[in-house]
Amino acid sequence: MDTYDVVVIGGGPGGYVAAARTAQSGMKTALVEKESLGGTCLNWGCIPTKALLQNAEVIHLLGRGRAFGFSFDNLTVDYAAAHKRSRQVVMRQNRRVAALMKKSGVAIYEGEAHFVDAETLVVAPSDVRLRAKQIIIATGAKSRALSDCPFDGKKVINFRNALEMTETPESAVIVGAGPIGMEFATLWSRYGCRVTVAEMMSHALPLEDAEISMEAEKQFKRNGINVKTETLVETVKPLDEGVSVTIKTGDVRESITVDTVLVAIGFTPNCLTLDLDKAHVAVLKGAIDVDETMRTSVPHIYAIGDVNGKMGLAHVASAQGMIAAENIAGRTTKALDYTAMPRCTYSHPEVASVGLTEARAREMGHEVITAVCPFAGNGKAVAMDDNIGFVKIVAEAGSEKILGVHLVGGHVTELVASATGMIALGATAEQVAETVYPHPTLSEAIMEAAQALCGHAVHL
Repeated sequence: MDTYDVVVIGGGPGGYVAAARTAQSGMKTALVEKESLGGTCLNWGCIPTKALLQNAEVIHLLGRGRAFGFSFDNLTVDYAAAHKRSRQVVMRQNRRVAALMKKSGVAIYEGEAHFVDAETLVVAPSDVRLRAKQIIIATGAKSRALSDCPFDGKKVINFRNALEMTETPESAVIVGAGPIGMEFATLWSRYGCRVTVAEMMSHALPLEDAEISMEAEKQFKRNGINVKTETLVETVKPLDEGVSVTIKTGDVRESITVDTVLVAIGFTPNCLTLDLDKAHVAVLKGAIDVDETMRTSVPHIYAIGDVNGKMGLAHVASAQGMIAAENIAGRTTKALDYTAMPRCTYSHPEVASVGLTEARAREMGHEVITAVCPFAGNGKAVAMDDNIGFVKIVAEAGSEKILGVHLVGGHVTELVASATGMIALGATAEQVAETVYPHPTLSEAIMEAAQALCGHAVHL
């Protein structure tokens, strides 16, 4: 039996960060990963998706040649080549994580870990046993399927199946207009796929501020994506050729036959195969229950990332991994404020946000003031020929403390980090308005929205 101070189960963005940090703190650390270092995010999620979306962005720009003063004939696009590039990006980043683990002195075990008792794990299929003083569970989550139609990996697929495809379908229904659904809608539509998105809520990206969701949905439709909201998917039936989908919008039913159905309706934590009962780890509503230090019901066992159900984002998993590692090392940590975690959607247009939406702020009893700065007049956005969208700031009346920042438009996922800092530091609109922003940049729209809140906007 191999003995360690810390064993981490799962090598995703939470697990490998936690392993590196505990090793840096002088603890003998092992990491168990059943597939590939970097987990879902690096191998079958965030990274390959963004690589493919970059290819799609190039295609989009080439289609706007007249605006930039060039033209050509016989443009051909090759999705297989784009897919190959995405896998090369993944392999490069995967090697970087492996190098980090080696440099940190983390022992790697390939396989799937199960609890024997609260201090002992067995790794299948090798049957190696590991004993640890501290254990961190970072096993992520899996795609949730429709109740009456399981994934078949070919016609009814999840995001991982989609990322394995070397060609796009000619037609598709995407179930769910959240970030994953709208990113694949953007990607596939730019490669010529006829995409219908079915969303049961009133707008696409329904968790975003309502004004942001409405603007994003308007632009999705302008981009040729058939977004159908307040729509239920009643049946999904694979056929010999394609898939038959019945949807209901209000009292109107419609049957659509498409090549592929992508289901993007959420995730289920990966905790059923861990034999948690043998370690007496408590599960609440399908996720591992943790406190603010990421401790489970068993004090020396921690759970981070999607498996604890707090917030399914890679950067949140990494932050939770750092908290677990620091607590294991005996250092005090600050509890995460999940309302202050930045959220990004890499569709076209991009959407990014941090903090409270206007509706949520009002529900919590805040007296709210808001201001919007469109990108329409922003010099950098106009120069890029990509000046749709806007920045919206939600603040508390009186104090003008910033409660939320919401953005829709080109490259806004790169702007939200500064807004995250504002909220983390408790900044007021006046403080942001007095900050000098570089010109010409998209970020000036944040400053101008703050100035508008203070009643002295110059350019609006």
